[in-house]
Amino acid sequence: MQNLSLILVPVLAAQKAAGDGLIKPLGHHELLLVLVQLSLLLLVARGLGELMRRINLPPVVGELLAGVLLGPSLFGLLLPDLQAHIFPKSQEQSNLLSVISWLGVLFLLIVTGLETDLKLILRKGKTALLISLGGIIVPFITGFGLGWLLPDSFLADPEKRLVFSLFIATAMSISAVPVIAKVLMDLNLIRRDIGQVTLAAGMTDDTIGWILLSVVSGLASSGKFDFGTIFHSVSAAILFLAIAFTIGRTIVDQILRWVDDYVGGIAASMSVVLILALSAAALTHALGLEAALGAFVLGILAGQSRRFSNEAGHMLEVFTASFLAPIFFASAGLKVNLLALLVPQTLLFGLIVLVVACVGKFTGAYLGSRAGGLSHWEGLAMGSGMNARGAMEIVVATIGLSLGVLNPQMYSIIVMVAIVTSLMAPPLLRWCLSKVVMGEEEARRLEQEEQDSRSFIKQIHRILIPTSGGPNIQLAAQLVGYMAHQNSIEVTSLYALSDKQPQSKARRIEATQVKDTAADLALTAVTEEMQLPADTTLQTKTESGRNKAEVILNEANKNYDLIVLGASEQIRPQKALFNLLVDRVVQEAPCATMVVKSHLPQPKGEICKIPQQQINKILVPTVGTEYSKNAVEMASTIAAQTGALVMIVNVINLPQVEYILYEQRSLAPVKEIAHDMLEQQAEIARNLGADVKTYILQGTSPEKEILKFAQTQEVDLIILGSSIRMVTGRVFFGHRVDTILSKAHCPVAVITVP
Repeated sequence: MQNLSLILVPVLAAQKAAGDGLIKPLGHHELLLVLVQLSLLLLVARGLGELMRRINLPPVVGELLAGVLLGPSLFGLLLPDLQAHIFPKSQEQSNLLSVISWLGVLFLLIVTGLETDLKLILRKGKTALLISLGGIIVPFITGFGLGWLLPDSFLADPEKRLVFSLFIATAMSISAVPVIAKVLMDLNLIRRDIGQVTLAAGMTDDTIGWILLSVVSGLASSGKFDFGTIFHSVSAAILFLAIAFTIGRTIVDQILRWVDDYVGGIAASMSVVLILALSAAALTHALGLEAALGAFVLGILAGQSRRFSNEAGHMLEVFTASFLAPIFFASAGLKVNLLALLVPQTLLFGLIVLVVACVGKFTGAYLGSRAGGLSHWEGLAMGSGMNARGAMEIVVATIGLSLGVLNPQMYSIIVMVAIVTSLMAPPLLRWCLSKVVMGEEEARRLEQEEQDSRSFIKQIHRILIPTSGGPNIQLAAQLVGYMAHQNSIEVTSLYALSDKQPQSKARRIEATQVKDTAADLALTAVTEEMQLPADTTLQTKTESGRNKAEVILNEANKNYDLIVLGASEQIRPQKALFNLLVDRVVQEAPCATMVVKSHLPQPKGEICKIPQQQINKILVPTVGTEYSKNAVEMASTIAAQTGALVMIVNVINLPQVEYILYEQRSLAPVKEIAHDMLEQQAEIARNLGADVKTYILQGTSPEKEILKFAQTQEVDLIILGSSIRMVTGRVFFGHRVDTILSKAHCPVAVITVP
């Protein structure tokens, strides 16, 4: 006890002595103010944003104007006391709002990164680099000349004109990637070639601009050129980008893969991306670069990972667009005082600065665009987009003010330039792009992307294939292998075990050894049958649980897109379509399922490999539903790899004579509808690279006509699309599907989507 008191007494004394230095919680008034500020900024920003949308302008225009209206220019003019009370000139209070605004910048760039097509940017890399260089060099030269010629009254220290001129040159060179990205999103142009090139050029422009800013800031602080600072900034940027797009790409993908496997869910996917992006932003900031660069790069890397949830990306985009981005843009406008610019001399030189800024950026981006092979109107569009300065220039102005390079007069002018150029960008960009003729290659790419976004097969990135090793699942594995050669997918092969064990220890050991052997044989058989491409990720697992169905469903809940199952080779119970396990998995699956029934003979003894099945003809019955379309897409993907012919059939179900009305005695209208439906689905098959033929059959029993057609045409595989109907606990697809499953002479696959 005495020893303990000897330890505690000094500690308590130290705590008491330091009591006055404890960090106090956020005060009641400060918290109240920031909540009022956020609600008011969000109300006006979203309101004006919707108004701009109604008059066919991007919402970002209204969001920027919201801050101007709530600042000293209007709100401060009409109700100065109330405006000063809500938005006091307090550094601590301003910092609270600045933190949220910076989150808006980072979130917006994460979302932009997720939407960025790195392959397209690399294809257009030379063009983007030329545009960026033009957008930096020309404005830098014109900005430097402007800084050298401005009157002394606009300089904080006339003796530091060189530093001032370099600072103005840097400010003229900066572009606002968040504003550009938001405009492109609002105009639905971010996936266009011009949108991706603009983003690439903007990020390159900004990276070079922030390096220039760090150099000029170091010059302003030291009063002399510091080549060490220049070398540090350039090498840090190159090193970060090199590591990010080599080792970093793999690390991000592995982290997302691990989280998806062991945690799962949209929330986990979104959280890990935010953690990584904010960490990368902190890293680039610590390196003396812009924090926004780290967030943007991590967004790109996450967007490239197949394990990042599309739903998580959508949620992140919605949250950013509805809350953080409007706050960021509106708070940027708060710093503008248009009244200070009404002084004649300030107004005159402010307009000169604005003209020089616009002409320099337009000219540089236009010349770079033309050198990069873009058209006249595309060059003007690039100039319009790159001309937006936004809050990034406001940050530059704030740094210049804090370093004593800018005086309040020049600060207001630069902020005005940032706001005006950001307001100019959307209408100019829209107008210029309306004159741009879309090329055939771009039109095909966008059309293909639109089709892929609605496609069932193109949304399949992860496949789970539970196996027990029989011929049904081996044939299913062959079909998965054909899919993998056409689409980039990940495959997990799972051997499920039940925890029910024999009672004695010896029998438990013996049973475990038998099950391990069975698992290895089953997994090996399926793996060999798939014959996956070298770049396909394959994972094999042996998992146990209360029963096999629960093991499969627990794994399926880890964001799989398709579960591929083999129907039971054994005699099925009367209360099940396939067997109790398969029926339950199909009914409770969180994603699409495909059940394959091979109709191959059951091999005797241990698991025997089936021969590679020759697939020359694939039959797909269709009634024009979304389920039928899914079956057509699956068949077409397999056919594109095997060279098989896809045969799409529709059966006109002839009613009994006594039920035919006079108007319906002619089958011509029915055949016309069937023909149009078949052609529509045949076009889907052709787009996926399949050779296709369509057939219209007639009969009173569609399932009999389909089976007869399959037998006559010597079809090798029938693929059916269906919905699940709950009937007393068993899977029921309808009598037609059940009949085809049981009576077909060839393999049958049934695809369902929950």
